[in-house]
Amino acid sequence: MRTFTTLEGNSQRLDGGAMFGNAPKALWSRWVETDEQNRIRLSCRALLVQEDDRNILIETGIGAFFSPQLKERYGVVEHSHVLLDSLAAVGLTHEDIDVVVLTHLHFDHAGGLLSAWQDGQEPQLLFPNATFVIGERHWARARRPHPRDQASFIPQLIELLTASGRVELIRDGQRSTTLGKDWRFRFSDGHTPGLMLPEFDMPDGPVVFPGDLIPGSPWLHLPITMGYDRFPETLIEEKEALLNDMVASNGRLVFTHDSQIAVAHVERDEKGRFGARQAQGNVQRVAL
Repeated sequence: MRTFTTLEGNSQRLDGGAMFGNAPKALWSRWVETDEQNRIRLSCRALLVQEDDRNILIETGIGAFFSPQLKERYGVVEHSHVLLDSLAAVGLTHEDIDVVVLTHLHFDHAGGLLSAWQDGQEPQLLFPNATFVIGERHWARARRPHPRDQASFIPQLIELLTASGRVELIRDGQRSTTLGKDWRFRFSDGHTPGLMLPEFDMPDGPVVFPGDLIPGSPWLHLPITMGYDRFPETLIEEKEALLNDMVASNGRLVFTHDSQIAVAHVERDEKGRFGARQAQGNVQRVAL
């Protein structure tokens, strides 16, 4: 039996204009609220999949590894490591996780692998019993980042993951030896080269964790991209292909950054516009 549970990690407040790229505020302000600094609320949500007596975690959010100064710069709201609290709420610790799947290694998706900041101490790699499943092309990108997104990576994390000896790299079109044949991966280059989208089946259709290809329900609108995306036109094409598949297969998406909607089916109206259907907030042990 397979179940999935959405888990909140540390949340952020980031500039709304950056999050919606070249879309004017008059448009995106219909979907989200801003604070006095023009920032919008963002979740850094993970997904816990439990199957065959093992616990699989997709992403770890931003975590709490930043120093207080950097927390302020990047809009991290909470001081504690919220993902660890969310795991505790479902009866688990980070030591109980068998596999961690990472869509990519930007700090707001992988920072939760690290222990919380303590003055004068280096961060430690958490999840000591887990295999870390990462896309091979993106791993290469993280090790030699482009100046455009160099600040999005955590050099110490790459070193710690390498030293762990527990990284499984997935090539495009390849399955994971650790996860087995029931797990599939899509790959995307629009946000960052080699973004890896894990996919698994539930009785009523597939579930996909799209990461920053579609970070939340507002980004279901085809033309909407983020200022952080490397190749927006490529991203739109990749997004359309995924959304068409989700409509055809009754699939669900799990949104990592949407502060209101965690899980939703996808619909397409008579004008060809995509939207969320049967949207839900955080869910626990969905089996269906």
